[in-house]
Amino acid sequence: MTRTLILLRHGKSAYPDDVDDHERPLSPRGRREAGLAGRWIRANLPEVDAVLCSTATRTRKTLTEAAVEAPVEFRDSLYHADPKTLVTEIRRTADDVHTLLVVGHEPTLSATVLGLITDHGTDAAHQVTEKFPTSAIAVLTVSGSWAELSRGTAELVDFHIPR
Repeated sequence: MTRTLILLRHGKSAYPDDVDDHERPLSPRGRREAGLAGRWIRANLPEVDAVLCSTATRTRKTLTEAAVEAPVEFRDSLYHADPKTLVTEIRRTADDVHTLLVVGHEPTLSATVLGLITDHGTDAAHQVTEKFPTSAIAVLTVSGSWAELSRGTAELVDFHIPR
């Protein structure tokens, strides 16, 4: 069985004074681009069955602006996660989930994509290597169960930057 893994970086955040990093909100541009990201996901990808989202304010607000309707699990472990932690969280996903959206942070998302994919020579892989900007979306296909996800087991089929 082929599954779809969507990795969405949070929208552009604001930097208000006296606000902890975890609590930083989205900027107006971040809200707009997160909305564009959601529209692109809904128009171009299979229906999302489940969402894993960092507990940071900017990731939660990105998900709200994206308006993707699916059951959501907010996980503290995704804030400041390394790629190994992110993959561990994805592996915990139930087998009845065919399309999983993860809303997270850089540099974790790009490192995770590059660690999971088999072909680093594609245009999309080069884009991910260069920069994974705010509100960008990496779409991977995964064969087998989520529990079997590991290095070199996914294909990067799209990389979209909503602007």
